[in-house]
Amino acid sequence: MKSLTVGPYRRAAGAVELPGSKSISNRVLLLAALAEGQTVVRGLLDADDTRVMVEALHKLGILVDNRDVARVVVPGKGGRLSTRVDLFLGNAGTAFRPLTAVLAFSAGTYRLMGVPRMHERPIGDLVDALRSARANIDYLGSPGFPPLAIAPAKIDAAKPIRVRGGISSQYLSALLMAMPLAVRSGAVGVIEVEGELISKPYVEITVNLMRKFGVDVSRTGWQRFEVSSAKYHSPGEIFVEGDASSASYFLAAGAIAGGPVRVRGVGRGSIQGDVRFVEVLEKMGANVKMGKDWIEVSGSEGGKLRAFDLDLNHVPDAAMTAAVAALFADGPCVIRNIASWRVKETDRIAAMATELRKLGAGLEEGEDFLKVLPGVIRPGATIDTYDDHRMAMCFSLAALGGVAVTINDPDCVGKTFPDYFERLASIAS
Repeated sequence: MKSLTVGPYRRAAGAVELPGSKSISNRVLLLAALAEGQTVVRGLLDADDTRVMVEALHKLGILVDNRDVARVVVPGKGGRLSTRVDLFLGNAGTAFRPLTAVLAFSAGTYRLMGVPRMHERPIGDLVDALRSARANIDYLGSPGFPPLAIAPAKIDAAKPIRVRGGISSQYLSALLMAMPLAVRSGAVGVIEVEGELISKPYVEITVNLMRKFGVDVSRTGWQRFEVSSAKYHSPGEIFVEGDASSASYFLAAGAIAGGPVRVRGVGRGSIQGDVRFVEVLEKMGANVKMGKDWIEVSGSEGGKLRAFDLDLNHVPDAAMTAAVAALFADGPCVIRNIASWRVKETDRIAAMATELRKLGAGLEEGEDFLKVLPGVIRPGATIDTYDDHRMAMCFSLAALGGVAVTINDPDCVGKTFPDYFERLASIAS
C-alpha cells in the first residue's frame, strides 16, 4: 500500500486557494443537465466525485464539455431523461442519491451501482419515499442498500411524499431536486420530513441552487417543503464557490500552529453551512477574521486551544477536523450528535476513535458522540484512512504537533482534493 509521511511541522502560515465545493459542484451539474438551455459552470471541482457525475451524465446523453476545467459547459436536456444504461457511481453519495431520485422520476431503464462501500451505505429511506410516489425501484442486492434497478413508472406526486430525515439529508435533497420532473403544471409538490432532519445546511444549499435554476421551494420549519411546478431554466453562467469542508483543515492549521492562515474562495457570503466551523475554532480561543470570500485564522492569545463540548450535527464533515484539533486542546473535547458519521465513506466514529488512539489520545465512543482526551502526541504513528478522503486530510493536522505522521493510501484525497498534501506543505514548516 502506498503511504506518505507528513511533517514534522510546528508552524502554519500563508494563503490557500480552495478547490470548488463538492456539494455545490455535483448539484450544479445535475440541475444544469435538467435545465432548458446551456449553462457555463466556473470554479467546478475537478476531482473523483465530480468526474463520476460527469461520466454518468455523458452516459445519459448529456455531453458535458469539461476539457477546460475553468469553464465547464453543460448542454441542458430540458427535463426528464430517457435511455437504458448502467451507471457506476463509485462512492459518490452526492451523485448516487440525487440520480436515484431523478431517474426514478424519468423514463428509461437504469442500474445504479458503486464500490463495495457504497453498497453498504443505506438508501432504503429514499427508495421507500420514491416508491410511495409509485416509482419502480428494485434492490439488486441486500434490501435497503445499493445496487438498484430503476424502470419506467407512472409517477404520482399529487399527494405529499414522506421521507425520514434522521440518517442523511441527501435523501431530502434528492427528492427536492427531482420533484419538478413529477409535478404537474400549476400544482405544487410537497415533501414531508419524518423525525428530526440532520445536516440542515446541506438542504439549504440544495434549495438555494434550485432557485438559481428557476424553481422556488418554500418550507414550513424543517418538516414540510413545497416545490413549484416551474421547470428548470439555465441561469446562463454560475460560479461554484470554494469548498468550506476543505477549508476547515487549513483554518484549523492556523489555530493549531500560530497562523495566520487565510483561505480564499469562501467567506461571509457562502451558502455552505461548513463555514460555521469557524465558530468551533472561536470557542477554542482562535482568532478569526472573515471577508466576503475569504477567512483567516490565527492561534489563541495564550497559545493553547480550549476544550469544547459541542453539538456539531450541522457541520458533520468539518466536525472530523474538530476531532483532530482536540488533540491540541487543554482538556477533554466532546463532539455530539454525529450519528450520520456511521454511514459515510466509512464508519467515521469507529475509524476516528481507532486512529486517534494511535496518536496517544484517550477516547470514549458512543452511537452518536466522540469524546477526545488529549495527551502527548505520539511520534511516528501510521494512520489508516479506510478509503476515506476526510480521514487522510484531517489526520495530517496531527503533524503540526512537531511529529511525523504517516498516512496510508494518501491518494484517497483525490475524491475531493487531489493536491491537498501539496497545499498543506505550502503553508506548513
